[in-house]
Amino acid sequence: MDLQAMLLTALASMAIGVLLGPICIPLLRRLKFGQSIREEGPKHHQVKAGTPTMGGVMIILAIVLGSIRFAIDSTEVSILIFATVAFGIIGFADDFIKVVKKRNLGLRPRQKLLLQAIAALLLYAWVRWYWVRTDQSSMVSVPFTHWVFNLGIFYLIFFVIVLWGTTNAVNITDGLDGLLSGTAVMVFSAYAVYAYWHTEYDVAMFCASMVGALLGFLVFNRHPAKVFMGDTGSLAIGGALALVAVLTHSEFGLVLFGLVFVIEMLSVIIQVFSFQTFGRRVFRMSPLHHHFELTGWSEWEVVMGFWLFAFLSAFGTLALLSR
Repeated sequence: MDLQAMLLTALASMAIGVLLGPICIPLLRRLKFGQSIREEGPKHHQVKAGTPTMGGVMIILAIVLGSIRFAIDSTEVSILIFATVAFGIIGFADDFIKVVKKRNLGLRPRQKLLLQAIAALLLYAWVRWYWVRTDQSSMVSVPFTHWVFNLGIFYLIFFVIVLWGTTNAVNITDGLDGLLSGTAVMVFSAYAVYAYWHTEYDVAMFCASMVGALLGFLVFNRHPAKVFMGDTGSLAIGGALALVAVLTHSEFGLVLFGLVFVIEMLSVIIQVFSFQTFGRRVFRMSPLHHHFELTGWSEWEVVMGFWLFAFLSAFGTLALLSR
């Protein structure tokens, strides 16, 4: 596999995503799958109410159609597609309940956690089978050190934590037009290079397909957004990213590659802890992107700032790991 093949794959997925827009967006509008805006969110976001959501279906279709030919001969791509679709289905169920059933919170936390755990267990069984077949182990390394751990049977717990943490951190980041689409492009682009350097060519090809699909979606999701990805897209992206980290044995490295998602998650944890413990808010609003909005940044300024940070953290990590 060469870089030209990766580029062509990215372009193919992007073209599919762009072509899907004029088909899916009017369909979502006819089905009245309009986004409901949280009352506790920034007030100026209320103008976005009714914008079609569940656009993550476009991302998933573009990825599947763009990389399915590799899945025929690659177990790794098959696992990654399954992770994307499985978590996308969970997100779709969540969106469906919010939009169609008019229950603003969607799936109950226990229901979502249970579905994520089931998907994680299925993926773990498939990954373990693949590693046994290819003489790989569940060794976990710490970036910039010589520390390597064999977690043995405890790797299952670690695997579930990685999946749960990643999907929910990515989900939290989806709050502004183009925010998650753009930051995810940066992270998957860096991971495409990282996987290629480590001869994980099939994983690199999938990452290239994901980048293309996200860029195709971004055509319609940039400010002002014509469609939102919803949990359908954000959970699918999170599931895919977690499995990319697992298959490249860079689970701890994911913290640095996807630092923007980690910070978003931490801002929510800090806000909740501070308010419940001390009765005070650290940020004007969490996740962090809303804090910047309420300090006077325009939505586009926040998005561009986060894109830049995601690029610097992802490719800065890549540069440091290449030494």
